[in-house]
Amino acid sequence: MKILVACEESQAVTKELRKLGHEAFSCDLLPCSGGHPEWHYQQDVFEVIDKGWDMMIAHPPCTFLAVSGARWLYNKDGSKNVERWENQAKALDFVQKLMDVPINKIAIENPISVISSNIRKPDQIVQPWQFGDKAQKSTCLWLKNLPKLEPTDIVEKGEFIEFISKKGVKKRQPKWYFEALKNAKTPAERRTLRSKTFKGMAEAMAEQWT
Repeated sequence: MKILVACEESQAVTKELRKLGHEAFSCDLLPCSGGHPEWHYQQDVFEVIDKGWDMMIAHPPCTFLAVSGARWLYNKDGSKNVERWENQAKALDFVQKLMDVPINKIAIENPISVISSNIRKPDQIVQPWQFGDKAQKSTCLWLKNLPKLEPTDIVEKGEFIEFISKKGVKKRQPKWYFEALKNAKTPAERRTLRSKTFKGMAEAMAEQWT
């Protein structure tokens, strides 16, 4: 199959598809970090959307979509953060355009987000621990002509870390998430680590959707 993995600089899913013999390519505005630039389009996904793809797996940026960022929609005085609302609207428009592309099989992946309330509810919500990775990360899937993923290896849900934030607030986060934020040197690196696709889930997508 000829498969486009949109908004993926890590090439996590692309490499699993390649292992199975598929003609898979990642596409992102960023250069790839997966080690295979020959499989990567560093450009706008809509500039390569008409290359005869059989399937598209898309990971649209969640910065302005995730419900965890809803607090930034309003300023401290309660007024609307106009720029943030505009960015959310643009992000939702991007997702809708991905859903509408003329490709036979489509999967769109995102965390719990406003896509559910503004476009439609996901077809499925999965967790890394259902696919062999001891971690919790609620992952929503919007599917077109593709089956729901079947768990492949149910393991422990992973550890949580409790800590006191810089503002003195007690917080609790999955260990993988805490480590990702702690090790990131820049906001961009933090976003990349936070949006990682776990290996077990990438393998399931490659095997079950092809």
